[in-house]
Amino acid sequence: MKKVTVDDFSSPENMHDVIGFYKKLTEHQEPLIRLDDYYGLGPAWVALRHDDVVTILKDPRFLKDVRKFTPLQDKKDSIDDSTSASKLFEWMMNMPNMLTVDPPDHTRLRRLASKAFTPRMIENLRPRIQQITNELLDSVEGKRNMDLVADFSFPLPIIVISEMLGIPPLDQKRFRDWTDKLIKAAMDPSQGAVVMETLKEFIDYIKKMLVEKRNHPDDDVMSALLQAHEQEDKLSENELLSTIWLLITAGHETTAHLISNGVLALLKHPEQMRLLRDNPSLLPSAVEELLRYAGPVMIGGRFAGEDIIMHGKMIPKGEMVLFSLVAANIDSQKFSYPEGLDITREENEHLTFGKGIHHCLGAPLARMEAHIAFGTLLQRFPDLRLAIESEQLVYNNSTLRSLKSLPVIF
Repeated sequence: MKKVTVDDFSSPENMHDVIGFYKKLTEHQEPLIRLDDYYGLGPAWVALRHDDVVTILKDPRFLKDVRKFTPLQDKKDSIDDSTSASKLFEWMMNMPNMLTVDPPDHTRLRRLASKAFTPRMIENLRPRIQQITNELLDSVEGKRNMDLVADFSFPLPIIVISEMLGIPPLDQKRFRDWTDKLIKAAMDPSQGAVVMETLKEFIDYIKKMLVEKRNHPDDDVMSALLQAHEQEDKLSENELLSTIWLLITAGHETTAHLISNGVLALLKHPEQMRLLRDNPSLLPSAVEELLRYAGPVMIGGRFAGEDIIMHGKMIPKGEMVLFSLVAANIDSQKFSYPEGLDITREENEHLTFGKGIHHCLGAPLARMEAHIAFGTLLQRFPDLRLAIESEQLVYNNSTLRSLKSLPVIF
């Protein structure tokens, strides 16, 4: 097999058959792949095996916070600081949140954010999520067709996270536009200026909202985080802004793609879709299987906190260590018939939400949204089917597995 480059992970051909691409990759490559460059950020290693990915996720030697490396300027000097990826990278170094830091900062930031994601609070959202789902499907029912991405999978999580944060409904579309711009620009090295302009617009909006929350606090997550910043002095200004930015983007982007990817997987496996439609009790295991089989996050990353040897290769301190969640989730050493979709799968230790201290904080919310979305959609539209051939679908040029649109009829 030819030498793997970063472009292989997002090429249109491979996005159409992600499972096939990663299956071939794991069969023909060593368990640790060396990339010459990762979107202008320098060389990187990519781990493919389930056990290796778990090790990277849980081993404290693999760090999130690049600021820990001394001198930091060496890290900045090693990358092209004009590219879109480097601009986003630099911004995230200056705007820390729980995804970009290690303990003890991670512990403090996650504890504050987790107050919005307690089991009781998530369960209390169930009736509202169901109501939003019903309203979105009501709006398209008479047309007998829809773009499942634009009409359903994106609006649902955006509305939910916006209401949790206390963001006006009229502003919700702006989040999708900003997030979409950032994801697309990060893949194009020439779009550094677009990245910075978009981030500025996004953060300026959050600052404006915080002024309003300061003057008129409410029972929402943004007001609670603002209180933590001002009264308990547990959040710096940049941490406050970045945490809200993270909750907005992570709170809708991945769940939206999970729903659309999951629906497509079911449409391409009609026997599984019929089984789920006829047996709603299978929804919990179906959601876990769709997370494994069609999860949107393909690649995650850390930095080697010291010189580390894996599979006989020396990973120098400070180098980027990536891991493929898709490859880990189809590891034949961990799953039986991993390339197949089986909504009755009982043992399903997928890594879609990560593992260890950075395990996805919003996982319970994402599971609930997916459970309600899949279940309601199949019950409301039992004849759901693709409006075009699957080969005609277009994927976004992104590190996320994400469809531009998903035309369906019912």
